[in-house]
This record gives sequence, structure tokens and C-alpha cells, in this order.
Amino acid sequence: MINEVLKEAEDRMNKAVDVLREDLMTIRTGRASPALVERLPVEYYGSLIPLNQLATISTPEPRLLTIRPWDASALSAIEKAILKSDLGLTPNNDGKLIRLVIPRLTEERRQELAKIVARRVEEGRVAIRHCRRDAIADLRELEKEKLISEDDFYRGRDEVQKLTDRFIKIADEIGQRKIAEIKEI
Repeated sequence: MINEVLKEAEDRMNKAVDVLREDLMTIRTGRASPALVERLPVEYYGSLIPLNQLATISTPEPRLLTIRPWDASALSAIEKAILKSDLGLTPNNDGKLIRLVIPRLTEERRQELAKIVARRVEEGRVAIRHCRRDAIADLRELEKEKLISEDDFYRGRDEVQKLTDRFIKIADEIGQRKIAEIKEI
């Protein structure tokens, strides 16, 4: 019983960390990365579709992203989506290909991005703590139904806390790596 609750909590915390990782990949550093735009929603024939499902995204140079849509009619929609996003990039369209030049980050922008990373890491921590809260509620429910003893409840709660501490540490390390990457010149 307790092991099932712990396993479910661990799975949910793992997913929270994965979401945080993916979310931080979209934050721009000084280098070009396809992850920067691949999940960008593009309005295409009335529905929002991630950019990576509409085009090939590549990095021919360290500071350049190229986006080659499979359907040439999607060029203007992709361009609009990039302009609407909070990336702060201006697309160059040559009729077949969109080029995104990644400018060097100013110190002010680096500080701003570091704050955004810190805020998103905190959101990840909150998600992990929600998993902890739900797991403890499940354990409490098992105790109320007399499926586990009070001692088992407290042991399980301690295990959930250890799990929470481990995943919060992982989230913090991911955030620190991203901030170091942003501050790297």
C-alpha cells in the first residue's frame, strides 16, 4: 500500500521535473537551439500547432536558426507566431526559409532571464510540493480506513518527504545549470 503511494508520488514528481526541463529549454541563452522555437504554437488553418510539426528547424551556425516549412503557405503564420512570442527575435523571410539570428545577450537581459528561470524553478518546486501533499493525503486516507497503522503512516510520510527533498534538489540543480548557461558570455 505505502509503496504504491510512494511509486505514484515519484512518478508525478518525475513528470514535474521533466516539464521544468522542457520549459527551461525554451528560454534563450546566447546560443541557437531548436528547442527555443520547436514548441512555439503556430496558428495554421484555424488550429494551434507546434512549430516542429510544421517545419524543419536547424542550426547551421552557433547564432543562427533556420526554419524550413514543409508547406510554403505556412511561412507567414510561422513568422507571425515568432513575432508574437516573448523570444524577442525578428524573423528574416526569403520566401522559402526563415532565418532567426540570435543576438548576444546584454547584461540587463541576462539578469531578466535569470529571474525568469528562478520563477519557473519555483513553479516546479510548487508542483513537486503538490505531489507531496497529495501523497500524504493518500497515506492519511489509508490510515483512516485502517489499511495501515499510524506508525506506517508516519514512516510513509517521512519517505514522501525524502522523495520531495530529492526532487526539489534536482529542480534546483537544473535551474542553477540554466542560470550559469545564461550568464556565460
